[in-house]
Amino acid sequence: MANRAVADLFDVVVVGGGPVGACAAALLAAAPGRQARGALKVAILEPHRPALADANAPFDLRVAAFSRASERILTSAGAWSRMPAARLSPYERMRIWHESVAPTDRAALLFDAAEAGEPNLGYIIESRLVQAALLDAALAAGVHIDAGEFVSLRMADDAAHIETSSGALAARLVIGADGARSRVREAAGLTASVLSYGQVAIVAVVATERSHEKTCWQRFLANGTLAFLPLADGTSSIVWSADEKIAADLLAASPQKFQAELDRASDRALGATRLLSERLSFPLQSLAAERYVTERCALVGDAAHVVHPLAGQGVNLGLLDAAALAELVRASCAAGEDPGALGVLRQYERWRKSETELMRFAIDAFDRLLAHGTGALATLAQRGLGWVNQSTELKRVFISRALGVSGELPQAARRMQSDRSSLHR
Repeated sequence: MANRAVADLFDVVVVGGGPVGACAAALLAAAPGRQARGALKVAILEPHRPALADANAPFDLRVAAFSRASERILTSAGAWSRMPAARLSPYERMRIWHESVAPTDRAALLFDAAEAGEPNLGYIIESRLVQAALLDAALAAGVHIDAGEFVSLRMADDAAHIETSSGALAARLVIGADGARSRVREAAGLTASVLSYGQVAIVAVVATERSHEKTCWQRFLANGTLAFLPLADGTSSIVWSADEKIAADLLAASPQKFQAELDRASDRALGATRLLSERLSFPLQSLAAERYVTERCALVGDAAHVVHPLAGQGVNLGLLDAAALAELVRASCAAGEDPGALGVLRQYERWRKSETELMRFAIDAFDRLLAHGTGALATLAQRGLGWVNQSTELKRVFISRALGVSGELPQAARRMQSDRSSLHR
């Protein structure tokens, strides 16, 4: 792409075209903006655009659990129908237990979609597949995709000015969707508190002796959490969050030794395991931006908040950010207001910060009490899994949270007609 001598002026520039940033752009461009001007003029800055994977290609190691709310948001953004059905892995149950009991014990917690009148509890999908579908949807909606690298950001009264490796862009609003190490957050003067969990997550694909039964299996250990996420081809993606020293030993172990340790840690809930892929790892940390917005700038997804992966809520929280911000920006533009005005952006911050902080508190409590807890309070929490399992009402509350359909939802995440009809198929 040729360098631009003069900055192009957009209504919105999204820095970072991962699933959350691409979703924000697609939602912004998919609906009418100012009545006199038609659709919003939107750009994404994303230097590494993935292609949609072939239906028969091996599953990528980076997968995530997408909730019902996220399914609706991706449908609203025009991305859901672009993903091959063969690569979507619906799961119908979640089985959660502490290492002090067997996975089939009454003290283990079982969530079943049938109990909630739902076809499933969500989908396990490759992150790059969602990203590719969203970028394609954004492009189809008229979004300009810039392959340049972010260089700097300068705020002015009338616009935010972004320097990139391919030239200059200007926007009434810049959205930072560039991850936990957000350069947009830093350039805009927004600070964040970061705390290490002292853990490392190991991800890999494994075959299991017994069927995963379209079930997510999660065991709380004294030194971390182990989850088996079901994939459509019958294999499972594991996410093993372990204390740093243990994780280092697991990563250095031979495949045979790793499999033996995996069998022990899983209590052979799915029988013997066989490693099918390399092992990837990443350190776990909590991140909370003190403010999500400033004049002409808003943060979404990991740029604003990072939570422990044990509940699989990271990308779902980010997609809700994208949908909420897009809804408010579209409304402000339709009313003839400046989308980068601080008053508009603070509405987004008040809405989403309260929701994400509530989720962070709950997830951190699970990690402290169930995965690492000792003493009377931890024992009480561990027994609480069984108590919840015996209460239909409590299980419905937890299922509603897992589906992402409780709380104050943006319009794109609310029930669609297609949801209602799917229950009768």
